[in-house]
Amino acid sequence: MPQLPEDIIDRLTQMERRIQQLSTAVNTRPPLSTVSGSLSVGPSGGAAIFRVGNWNGGEYQMELRRQTGKRALSMYNGDGTAGSLQPLRIYDSAERELISDDIGAGGLARPWLNMLPPQDTTLSRWPQTTTTSGFTTVAMSYNVVWQPNMRLLVNTRASSGATGQVKVLVNGVQWGGVADTPADFDYSGPLSADFASVYNTLLKVEIQAVVTSASGTVYANPVLMYGRQT
Repeated sequence: MPQLPEDIIDRLTQMERRIQQLSTAVNTRPPLSTVSGSLSVGPSGGAAIFRVGNWNGGEYQMELRRQTGKRALSMYNGDGTAGSLQPLRIYDSAERELISDDIGAGGLARPWLNMLPPQDTTLSRWPQTTTTSGFTTVAMSYNVVWQPNMRLLVNTRASSGATGQVKVLVNGVQWGGVADTPADFDYSGPLSADFASVYNTLLKVEIQAVVTSASGTVYANPVLMYGRQT
């Protein structure tokens, strides 16, 4: 058998390496049967549509749109009409949801950012009042609004033989019901009827208490508070 030239051997080795790389790429990338182009985009209007997903009975599974105006990117159902908004989500390597938008009211769904530090467990040092003539503010905080809903849990107590009530104001408006001591105030609900009006603004949260017996002391201590999606 005649000896092959050295350059042919080198070329065969390189070809084998490239075939292995191609095989690896084909087996590791997820299958994608359809990716379509975009529509007209420009200052005069129009939306760029980038469809991704398996073609199933004439329907795309997902559709990303570059909107006109200030919105940069949104996700729609790929059902032909594409009128149904879908949450846009980002996952880590363990498939844990890191970031998602709130399709119900806009804004952020996850992460739930705020974490309350451990609170004082000595009752006498809790926010308190001895007022019997009406609700008075015993604790207050300000927070930037990123999510449409909030949950707040407040432990309530009263001195021996006394009774009282605790409520919460959000931007000066009562939020949730009234808790009769020693029942906890635990409520989740919208921060405003118009989320757009409070988004990215400072939110004032006040805890108010009143003594409903002839005398005594009412205590209220917030132990849980976070924003959440609709």
